[in-house]
Amino acid sequence: MSQVVLILYYSRHGATQAMANSIALGVEKSGLEARLRCVPEVSNNFTKIQNSVPNSGDPYVVKQDLDDCCALALGSPTRFGNMAAPLKYFLDDTSAQWLAGTLENKPACVFTSTSSMHGGQESTLLTMMIPLFHHGMVLCGLPYSNPELHTTLSGGSPYGVTHLAQGDNKNKLTDEEQRLCIEQGRRLAVLATKLGN
Repeated sequence: MSQVVLILYYSRHGATQAMANSIALGVEKSGLEARLRCVPEVSNNFTKIQNSVPNSGDPYVVKQDLDDCCALALGSPTRFGNMAAPLKYFLDDTSAQWLAGTLENKPACVFTSTSSMHGGQESTLLTMMIPLFHHGMVLCGLPYSNPELHTTLSGGSPYGVTHLAQGDNKNKLTDEEQRLCIEQGRRLAVLATKLGN
């Protein structure tokens, strides 16, 4: 069985990246390796070429990362109640992995950050799940046995962890959000170990 949990995300201002880092803590506390990867920006200027290596932060994802992982955590800020275009752009190009069944029976979770309380967190999480279902993945959320889901006044959802960043991204992860992220990573790693992919 692979020991690598792929944490794949897009982050514009750093909030989704902070969530990814906390999810990685939960994965690694469970004894598996967390591999953090991001996706490049997309542009409406089709003559512009994206750098092949990011200037800072985590490396860009490659398709081999999907082959190598035993589980996937997928994260994006909300964009009109849906995932951001760069992440969707990457997923739209995974037909070869879909045909090969690369991700079948592997556990997955989703996470998101929004600038406002009612900015579409849950619709973003639900729509992010759809391509993962098409890939044959086994989706996991967070059960209400996590007390933070009952008490949080910021982010948190049984569909996957969330963060309320505010418009200028002034809000850092709250203690509750961070604990939920760590628990999401731990739960994903436990399920990956039990499924033995």
